[in-house]
Amino acid sequence: MKNVEKYQKSYFMPPIVTHNWVNKDYVDHAPIWCSVDLRDGNQSLIIPMSLEEKVEFFKMLVKVGFKEIEVGFPAASETEYTFLRTLIEQDLIPDDVTVQVLTQSREHIIRKTFESLKGAKNAVVHLYNSTSVAQREQVFKKSKEEIIEIAVSGAKLLQQISDEMGTNFNFEYSPESFTGTEMDFALEICNAVIDVWKPTPDKKVIMNLPVTVSVSMPHVYADQIEYMCNNLNSRENVIVSLHPHNDRGCAVADSEMGLLAGADRIEGTLFGNGERTGNVDIITLAMNMFSQGVDPELNLENIPEITELYERVTRMKVYDRSPYSGSLVFAAFSGSHQDAIAKGMNWRKEHDCKKWTVPYLPIDPKDVGREYEGDVIRINSQSGKGGIGYLLEQQFGYVLPPKMREDVGYTVKNVSDHLHKELLPQEVCDIFNENYVNIDAPIKLIDYHFKRTPEIEVDLTIEIDGKQSDFHAKGKGRLDAVSNAIKENLPINYNHLSYTEHALTEGSTSQAIAYVGITDDNGKTHWGAGVQDDIIAASIMALISAINRMK
Repeated sequence: MKNVEKYQKSYFMPPIVTHNWVNKDYVDHAPIWCSVDLRDGNQSLIIPMSLEEKVEFFKMLVKVGFKEIEVGFPAASETEYTFLRTLIEQDLIPDDVTVQVLTQSREHIIRKTFESLKGAKNAVVHLYNSTSVAQREQVFKKSKEEIIEIAVSGAKLLQQISDEMGTNFNFEYSPESFTGTEMDFALEICNAVIDVWKPTPDKKVIMNLPVTVSVSMPHVYADQIEYMCNNLNSRENVIVSLHPHNDRGCAVADSEMGLLAGADRIEGTLFGNGERTGNVDIITLAMNMFSQGVDPELNLENIPEITELYERVTRMKVYDRSPYSGSLVFAAFSGSHQDAIAKGMNWRKEHDCKKWTVPYLPIDPKDVGREYEGDVIRINSQSGKGGIGYLLEQQFGYVLPPKMREDVGYTVKNVSDHLHKELLPQEVCDIFNENYVNIDAPIKLIDYHFKRTPEIEVDLTIEIDGKQSDFHAKGKGRLDAVSNAIKENLPINYNHLSYTEHALTEGSTSQAIAYVGITDDNGKTHWGAGVQDDIIAASIMALISAINRMK
């Protein structure tokens, strides 16, 4: 690829690398979650949310279980300021929820920010300034000492105004562009801010170490986080927070490895919305924990409902294959996948399995508000007999014999291929009924009567191409007698008749369904089904359906 020589590594390894985090296989508890949808997520929208939409989104975040919610940059615009005042004045912030606001380290912005918080019970004031080499050299044109002074002066002003107002708000500091900052300098500036705020066990401070721009592999970020965690002043009174962006598609991995490296808190957005390629997707991160048996302490039991609100107020679309959230993430079109899922689901039922181990499904779709029917087994030209059979059984009660499933599968797939579309469950059922059930042409059943002698005898009346005929025959059973009557009186030959039956629904008024397979002289098996109130009538109709399909 052209121009590769213009690029180089733009991250800095810590001066001391310990790699202790690699000895852990996974996190064992949920982090502190902070949603930044209403600030970071909102500022990334083509059309930012209206006041009413932001209020609705805030209520949804509270319902999901977020205890910390960054609600905006109140000094940046009147809309942001008004939103925060609305939350406070209309008493929309529960007592156990803390709102967070962002401010640059500039005096007039800090004072406006505190003004917006008047009356708030719990708040985090989030101070930031840029620290990376690129920002220092190209944007601010300041030395390291001058950059530290910006952070320290802002930290002092936060403390001063808070004392003047008599608030007990918590403080957060972000060295913006942390991942492009020399690690020893990032540590120096964070410790300088910590020394101003003097955190205690009762009033901890948050050091937020953002992946403002993702410039390295996730393990490098983990090494950076571990270095900071090992060397921050008053670490026991510091909450180390992560704010990963997704430029390299690694935000979830950055977060998971950062938590292993010692971080305590995650700032992110639902579905990963944010500037450029987005923030860490909290739903994916939380559900990854859930899938490993770790309670994420968020209520994500109805992801479709969350998705609907999100798409409506942000005008963004959740990608169909977005982990856990997309409309197709549990859908199996492949025949082998469908077969494995169907067998796995049946195995769980047969073994009363308490743990989730179904092939191809990392979690039970029902745990996030999805249904097996219509969400998991999806039918198109790539589908197989297992999935089609599973769908017919689960939704319509048809338990097809294994060999018949294959035949029905090809019929359904051919229709999908011809129409070049996915088939809905009812369409699959209609194809089955139209092609296999109670087929009455060219042979139509009119009447039948049985009597028992040493064998079963039948008087059979059928209609062939509009003309009625009466036949008599004997057999070892009722269906055998009917089969003999047809074979002895019509130019039809078949053998190896197979037969199964079951009730379609429970109870005395249940209909019965029978399935019959017959093999012609060329060795091909033809299948038919009969649905009637009486099982004998159903079995005769299944045989006649199979014969009609053979002709």
